[in-house]
Amino acid sequence: MAHATQVGLQDATSPIMEELISFHDHALMIIFLISFLVLYALFLTLTTKLTNTNITDAQEMETVWTILPAIILVLIALPSLRILYLTDEINDPSLTIKAIGHQWYWAYEYTDYGGLVFNSYMLPPLFLEPGDLRLLEVDNRVVLPIEAPVRMMITSQDVLHSWTVPSLGLKTDAIPGRLNQTTFTATRPGVYYGQCSEICGANHSFMPIVLELIPLKIFEMGPVFTL
Repeated sequence: MAHATQVGLQDATSPIMEELISFHDHALMIIFLISFLVLYALFLTLTTKLTNTNITDAQEMETVWTILPAIILVLIALPSLRILYLTDEINDPSLTIKAIGHQWYWAYEYTDYGGLVFNSYMLPPLFLEPGDLRLLEVDNRVVLPIEAPVRMMITSQDVLHSWTVPSLGLKTDAIPGRLNQTTFTATRPGVYYGQCSEICGANHSFMPIVLELIPLKIFEMGPVFTL
């Protein structure tokens, strides 16, 4: 999860998030190059007193600075579209979880385990154990296996919510009357945190999401849910 002095993105826990981080670095490098070029041109304009009459009417230069931005946009658009299609790719999932947003908590349903349903509330500060994170810890975590495709079915019971886990590269809106879906494959075990990312009312900041990712062999041994 993020820490107080973190500047970049959180460490990736899924292939999609690794692709997003790579694209972020790719786009940021292009932005740095454009910014440096513009600042350098401004510096020369402000410090040079000579005027070159050859550039007052230069068709070749105008052609270059018209075509070059188009090429840069293509270099940004192609990997962006690739990642966009990857995020919409729904393979054969090993497990399906339904997340339902409420004001102001999440409800989860394990559709492959006999309709196991439970609510996930944020723990008040008085109930926190040493090492628990304030405003992020919940009473019932979502336990999921790693190295297995998981499909999340996300909806809402009342207002707009957004089910977001940054380490997995997931952010899907929960809309009343509509069922959205997303898929992910976690690559590392651990506990990962997220929050509702859609302003949904007075207690919007009190809707944490906690995923506990464990090895597939342990998950298949039997129920590991603490309700």
